[in-house]
Amino acid sequence: MANYGASNIKVLKGLEAVRKRPGMYIGDTSVKGLHHLIYEVVDNSIDEAMAGYANEIKVKINKDGSAIISDNGRGIPVDIHPQEKIPAATVVLTVLHAGGKFDNKTYKVSGGLHGVGVSVVNALSKKLIMTIKRNGKIYKQEFERGKPITELEVIGNTNRTGTSIQFWPDDEIFETTEFKSDILIKRLKELAYLNPNITIYFENELNGIKEKFHFEGGIKDFVKTLTKKDCITEIIYYNEHYSDEEKSLDVEVALCYDSGYDEKTLSFVNNIKTPEGGTHESGFKAGFSKAVINYINKNIKMKENLKITGDDVKEGIDAIVSVKMSEPQFEGQTKGKLGSSYVKSIVQKVTYDYITRYFEENPNTAKLISEKAISAARSRVAAKRARDLTRKQAKVGVGTLPGKLADCQSKSAEESEIYLVEGDSAGGSAKQGRDRYFQAILPLRGKILNTQKSSDAKALSSEEIKNIITALGTGIGADFDIEKIRYNKIIIMTDADVDGSHIQTLIMTFFFNHLQEVIQKGYLYIAQPPLYRYKKGKIEKYLKDDKALNEFLIEQGINSIEIEGVGKPELKELLKNTALYKLLLEKLTKRFNIPEVIRYLIEDGDIEKLPEYLEKFGFNIISKHDNHYYIQTNRGLEEITIDDKLLNHHLFIEAKKVYEKLKEYNDLVKGDYLELLNEVINKARKGAHIQRYKGLGEMNPEQLWDTTMDPENRTLIQVTLDDAEEAAKKFELFMGSEVAPRREFIQANAKEVENLDV
Repeated sequence: MANYGASNIKVLKGLEAVRKRPGMYIGDTSVKGLHHLIYEVVDNSIDEAMAGYANEIKVKINKDGSAIISDNGRGIPVDIHPQEKIPAATVVLTVLHAGGKFDNKTYKVSGGLHGVGVSVVNALSKKLIMTIKRNGKIYKQEFERGKPITELEVIGNTNRTGTSIQFWPDDEIFETTEFKSDILIKRLKELAYLNPNITIYFENELNGIKEKFHFEGGIKDFVKTLTKKDCITEIIYYNEHYSDEEKSLDVEVALCYDSGYDEKTLSFVNNIKTPEGGTHESGFKAGFSKAVINYINKNIKMKENLKITGDDVKEGIDAIVSVKMSEPQFEGQTKGKLGSSYVKSIVQKVTYDYITRYFEENPNTAKLISEKAISAARSRVAAKRARDLTRKQAKVGVGTLPGKLADCQSKSAEESEIYLVEGDSAGGSAKQGRDRYFQAILPLRGKILNTQKSSDAKALSSEEIKNIITALGTGIGADFDIEKIRYNKIIIMTDADVDGSHIQTLIMTFFFNHLQEVIQKGYLYIAQPPLYRYKKGKIEKYLKDDKALNEFLIEQGINSIEIEGVGKPELKELLKNTALYKLLLEKLTKRFNIPEVIRYLIEDGDIEKLPEYLEKFGFNIISKHDNHYYIQTNRGLEEITIDDKLLNHHLFIEAKKVYEKLKEYNDLVKGDYLELLNEVINKARKGAHIQRYKGLGEMNPEQLWDTTMDPENRTLIQVTLDDAEEAAKKFELFMGSEVAPRREFIQANAKEVENLDV
């Protein structure tokens, strides 16, 4: 075992500032910052693995909301620190900028930069328990909000080594303290790909998820996950070490090409993801592009005089770029971009040299990549011609705006808005109902081109897309200029049916692929036309969805009912909670079957008494295998599995919370709340005409203005882009050319469908 003791722990003091300004250390105090706590602890375990002292890491979310991260590394040193005069492990947990990462002997390469990791986690946790296995003993110490509440004490003996950190995030600091499995799994899988010598275990007791991540192929396996399309080339992989008298760097790259048009490059420094790239990523792209362009110029004869650019080479590439280095310089504490300037030239040289040799030894792959780049160059030239045409039209003036566009009178983008409306009929109503001063209307004919499956040139050949680009005035591609936008609100307005949703998605796909900055600036919106119109006597009300309809029906129905000792506001609150309870039961039934059983489990939960309860309905348990029940109901033979997947499902947990609220009314209201709700809603429905809108064309201009276009009354949803990488994956999954992954998703999530319009 390498010499790793208290003298290796260097100290830079200060911890209270973390609680005062947590955003400086973990980015924010929302979902992102919450999960960053786990990443900080896991990174310490990864550092042990990279140093060769650990090969297992376990991450577990407990039922009490705490997280526990453990490894089989050397264990944090427990001997007395020479400067602080307390155990080194206590120093690591309570002093900012204290750790083995400031000593180049302990960790040559580490994910941590500032040594703030586990001490920040301690500072932002209402409770933390540290357990260390080292020197044949088990040590334990507890903390509250960064301060020790027990001494580091020996609690047992062991023949193993390792560190375990269990913490409860402080709800005084964080907006939410609920860890999300999907967020954690994504990061843990990345770490397993980047470190093929380790195995990472993940468990969430709240939903029963258990995962094991170990990838022998490392980033060669990782690169396959970047696209749902198959690679059209073999995977090119290299792992090169560079060193001179001053610098040392390991460069690991895996790449392939797919049949799509997007570039997908993920980069990492010492296992830390760099979503904004940096010098390592730019060095890779420069070296790779130079090698490809040189090969084309020397070996490929083209009919036309095409100049291949770096952007042409990147079209369709999927790449993982990982570098390992000592003392990386990042831009910002959250390490989003590598700033170490010398890295670019090293990675560029390593990449250029390797790819040049590879092409000489693998001419077939070199030819495939060259043809892909040449095809991209031809598409770029064709797209430029289309953009030039659009730009020329825009320069002529307003007279060349799309013929179907009914423009607004205002020339100020800040106060102007444009509705992209499905169909000429709805477009006609919108033109008549709008406020002409600031509202423009552009009707779209049918479904626009799916730009996820098309090149830039093909997209720009679509008449509807050209109309949108011309109307907005921003241009596209190399000519795009957000400052020239003519409207600061671009509102997609479609029918409330499947076709309308599809058109919404196609338009958003176009903006994501070609006008992404419009989304980033917050200019893109989706109109929410009402789904229902309620008419009874002189009462007329437009309601946006089922929830709004139910709440309105409750308001109307309680006027026709009296319950002694219960006022209208109290009765309304009870029925709103009952309506929510009913909705949760319906959703759970769709996923797990047999509503009577689900309701019993929520309201009672004693599974031993389940047969007795079912007898009241004339139901019988026919057979039971482990947790799987076959029950004869009046609907036939039904089945349900009563296990953690059901009992820990977020809808089940929410339903139990709502039921606890309903129980507060037991002394006031007798009988079944659901029956009372049905009685109230039926009274509100009696004599009323409730119209469900499917198309905007069903509304006259006045109705469309009142419900969907009047800024005083309308509801708009702003389209935002929190995670461009994740959004790209979703667009490829749902709108890409690969059918199989989409089919798998639909089959796996069929029971989650809320509204099915067939």
